[in-house]
Amino acid sequence: MTRTESVLVGVDGSAPSLHALDWAAAYALQVGWPLHIVCTYSLPSFTAASLDGGYAALDDSAIQEGARAVLEEARARSEAAGVRTTATVTTGDAAGVLVEMSREHSLVVVGTRGRGGFTERLLGTVSSALPAHAHCPTVVVPYRSDAKDAEGAPQELPAVKPLRRIVVGVDGSPSAEIALRHAIRQAQAWDAELVAVAGVPVGAGAGLLAWLPASIDHEQVLADITEGLNVIIDRHEAEHPGLTIKRIVLDGTGAELLTEFSTASDLIVVGSRGRGGFRGLLLGSTSQAVLHHSACPVMVVTKKCEDDAPAAEDG
Repeated sequence: MTRTESVLVGVDGSAPSLHALDWAAAYALQVGWPLHIVCTYSLPSFTAASLDGGYAALDDSAIQEGARAVLEEARARSEAAGVRTTATVTTGDAAGVLVEMSREHSLVVVGTRGRGGFTERLLGTVSSALPAHAHCPTVVVPYRSDAKDAEGAPQELPAVKPLRRIVVGVDGSPSAEIALRHAIRQAQAWDAELVAVAGVPVGAGAGLLAWLPASIDHEQVLADITEGLNVIIDRHEAEHPGLTIKRIVLDGTGAELLTEFSTASDLIVVGSRGRGGFRGLLLGSTSQAVLHHSACPVMVVTKKCEDDAPAAEDG
């Protein structure tokens, strides 16, 4: 596998995907990487009763022409921002295409929320499936159609903000360790504040640890988790002189806390344990919940990303 330091972004002509393109272009410009844009399309078919139950396939010339128009608009947009850009139109399932292409790139970006656009396929199912299967970290960029400009008028595409505050969920698991390492790289690349958040799901109403004795010492649990977080963060700060990571331990689940922090952050980084096998692989409940509810872009890093990375990448 040949992986380059480059950003891959999928577009489909919709406003959410163009917003993701703007985010990907800003990221590529910041880290000095080229950007590769891909637009995928598949040929729809339908059962034609008048053809004795046979299938009638649509001519792909108009569809392909539309895909190329979408791609050229996206390419012109990123090049106008000063980003080195290449672009490809491909046929096939959008999620499958992006998963396969993610082998060759260091980051893949997609938009989410909103429907329509050219293929109506890239958003929604792709933004849910891609992070679980990608061979490199995935950033899912949410789109808010109710965004307003400075004068209060509707804003078609929200402005992309630089990464000034990055929040990462840390729970002591191997997947969270992977997420923390990637969050550190992002914080260093953007000179951003990095905040490590751990949750204590034993407070009133959490319900996750209801099997524990009623006499459980909540303050002791809080102290134990804080101590564990400090051990992890101290080690990473020692490995990266000059790096300071803010530590926060609060009542609540990881998903609840990260979603809450997303309203005042520029990037949330989460790991995911997932569940084996390509078809059966699912993101963990925390990463799924954060993806669905985050107000800011979310980077998902799975163990697969590190397993499939070239050995020199972490050097």
